[in-house]
Amino acid sequence: MALITIENLKKHYRSGDDIVAALRGVSLTIEQGEFVTIMGQSGSGKSTLLSVLGGMNHPTEGEVEMAGVKLYRLPGERLADFRAEKLGFVFQSFHLIPYLTARENVMLPLAITKMKKAEKVKAADQALERVGLAGKAARLPNQLSGGEQERVAIARAIVNNPPILLADEPTGNLDSATSEEVMNLFRRLNEEGQTVVMVTHNPENCAYADRTISLRDGVIVEERRGATPARSAA
Repeated sequence: MALITIENLKKHYRSGDDIVAALRGVSLTIEQGEFVTIMGQSGSGKSTLLSVLGGMNHPTEGEVEMAGVKLYRLPGERLADFRAEKLGFVFQSFHLIPYLTARENVMLPLAITKMKKAEKVKAADQALERVGLAGKAARLPNQLSGGEQERVAIARAIVNNPPILLADEPTGNLDSATSEEVMNLFRRLNEEGQTVVMVTHNPENCAYADRTISLRDGVIVEERRGATPARSAA
């Protein structure tokens, strides 16, 4: 079942007197429960594509449909509500608030919900448990390793159980051993039902995905499908 459908997506930017085409007609379908990685050199359009998917960057042309909703036909307030309800975001920089505990950082997306505080605390603790940080809820970011900070960022992204998880270079600031731990976590979340779309420059990360989309100069140049040996062995 198609969860995300992209049709003829184009995104142009103005740079001085020039028009730069970051995306030049991308069409793509992502199924519910899929783990998709998007590869490409710097400037290929991969991060632009993810930002358009995330409802943060209006396309110049084309259509994005998610969970049956035409994303960019929503008025601004409804688009923000859709992002909050349906999408979880994980970035290369952890974007944790340094003076908030791990639990408090994870609770941030719940600030606009009508849940009672005790329910928010419970949801945050459950999310931290899912990412393997059950015993570190009260620690500040500077009391956590880089990999643990990334896990807090992932917990924050999944605390409201969004159906779609978008990740932009989530292992870019991590060493190889910690990157492997984080990628195994993404794979486990995917196996629990999360649809994952991840931008990466690291081909090793693609071993965890069902499908890899390669971009070059704003167009799809290759798609690789099928479980890899690394995924099959898990």
